Amino acid sequence: IGAMHMAIYNIVKVGAPILREKAAPVTRFDKKLAKLMKDMAETMYRANGCGLAAPQIGLGKRIVVIDAGDGYGIREFVNPVLSDPVGEEVDEEGCLSVPTYEGEVERAAQITVTYQDAKGTHYRLTAQGLLARALQHECDHLEGILFIDKAISLTAKPKEEERI
Repeated sequence: IGAMHMAIYNIVKVGAPILREKAAPVTRFDKKLAKLMKDMAETMYRANGCGLAAPQIGLGKRIVVIDAGDGYGIREFVNPVLSDPVGEEVDEEGCLSVPTYEGEVERAAQITVTYQDAKGTHYRLTAQGLLARALQHECDHLEGILFIDKAISLTAKPKEEERI
């Protein structure tokens, strides 16, 4: 059996209406969903991101993939629901859908997420650090919210050719 063909998606940029829409819950847990999440992960890695939500590839579904760089690898969240925020931290964020800006955003320092995997199994996870920040950032995408809506400060990212 040959390797499964990966699909790389185009990442939708700010201004696209789907980024402002509320994503729909996932109700079908099948091979198509599992493949979609693998392709989302591949798309995210190709774009040097640490998280990607389905609306960012033009799909209004409650699906998020994250690699918080903690050695765990890719984490897949279907129908994630955040709860029990603890503390607050301000840190830099960027977004693959808003490539021209970075900004400081205040987020909960710790967050709990209940979610499903590709098979529909339910899980609960309490996250801190980058994983907690990425979960809040990506789950905002599912509500049509972008980090630029919450940023305390925004900085234009220098163009590649201007970097020294």
